[in-house]
Amino acid sequence: MFEKFEETDDEFAKLLRRINPPRVVIDNDSCGDATVIQVDSVNKHGILLHVVQVLTDLNLVIKKAYISSDGGWFMDVFNVIDRDGEKIRDPELISYIQKRLESDEDLVPSFKGMVGLMPTEEHTCIELTGTDRPGLLSEVCAVLADLHCNLLNAEIWTHNARAAAVVLVTDDTTGYAIEDPNRLATIKEMLCNVLKGNSDINTARMTLSPPGVTHRERRLHQIMFADRDYENIERSEGGGVHDKSSRPHVIVADCTEKDYTVITMRSKDRPKLLFDIVCTLTDMQYVIFHGVVHTGRMEAYQEYYIRHVDGVPISSEAERERVMQCLEAAVERRGSEGLQLELCAKDRVGLLSDITRIFRENSLCIKRAEISTKGGIARDTFYVTDVSGCPVDPKTVDSICRQIGQGILHVKWNSNSSPKPQQEKTISFLLGSFFKARTFRH
Repeated sequence: MFEKFEETDDEFAKLLRRINPPRVVIDNDSCGDATVIQVDSVNKHGILLHVVQVLTDLNLVIKKAYISSDGGWFMDVFNVIDRDGEKIRDPELISYIQKRLESDEDLVPSFKGMVGLMPTEEHTCIELTGTDRPGLLSEVCAVLADLHCNLLNAEIWTHNARAAAVVLVTDDTTGYAIEDPNRLATIKEMLCNVLKGNSDINTARMTLSPPGVTHRERRLHQIMFADRDYENIERSEGGGVHDKSSRPHVIVADCTEKDYTVITMRSKDRPKLLFDIVCTLTDMQYVIFHGVVHTGRMEAYQEYYIRHVDGVPISSEAERERVMQCLEAAVERRGSEGLQLELCAKDRVGLLSDITRIFRENSLCIKRAEISTKGGIARDTFYVTDVSGCPVDPKTVDSICRQIGQGILHVKWNSNSSPKPQQEKTISFLLGSFFKARTFRH
């Protein structure tokens, strides 16, 4: 019975979408330092995430955002720039954004090979979860190399002593996906043995992504959320990369006047921050009805008015605490820690295994990694600390560069300092006037 109602609602939503198709306006004139993208559409759960995901996958930086979706209609305005801080001028890119946001997401091909959405028919997509420890990625890469798996792309996150990865591999002989059930069972057994180590017998796991389309970064959020990485653990006090001053500040409060829950956030600004927050709230089954995002020179300020998908605001202290923990985790998972090492080299089977082994032998701990291969060239980015979580000794970096080869490994230091937190206050003024007026002015 309920399935029939859901199907009816879905068909009705499709009819409304055909009658009132989304309209996207991209304006380079009204704002002096950013491109303004306005999206008007019939509202449906997940549409905000879809829009933010499209912009984020194109490596666009969202500097400001205004969100409104009351009354069954969705209207968002985004001020965006590219990674160089410039407006979007490429006509091909502008056309792609319009087509992607005005069409069903599965009907528009990826732009110039962007890898946000990845079909899994041409490769095997492996998802890994386990307890983080120094050398874990090196051991995983060594196992894959021994099993004749060519690692094409991967992203690895660590947070609260947990590690998660989404890894794309092919058979190193055929270049295609690995489909033999016996071989897949062997890969699973070997990887699980590595992930379990000596202390993670119950929670370490390796799974295959289902056929179809998988958004890698969203899956990483879902994997770590399912692994309950947001639950607080005792943090080190002695010189670790993370400290309290750099952690996000989240307040969850009631807005009884309009029957919403209001979330206010302040954190260090970084790329893809808005995607991480919207992704987390959407997967936790919350709907953002109104919101505003503003990024300053170093900090990002966000405010959202939300309800659960059943229309009810947060009603218990336990749920409020859980939302705060989950949003803090969403910000921290992708937080760039320590030293950034960028590798650019001709790809070969076992390359990543060799590189990560050198890191391990020099007592480096990989906190996050982005692995990609295109046109026979491996382009990998690693964020590393020493085994105690402290910054890496420059002498160690010099030694690693000599072992790997000059010109192959590039070092980019990411400062761990963060702006001094402002005095305790909320940012309710950003949307407070909205509820006092009949219209929302940008």
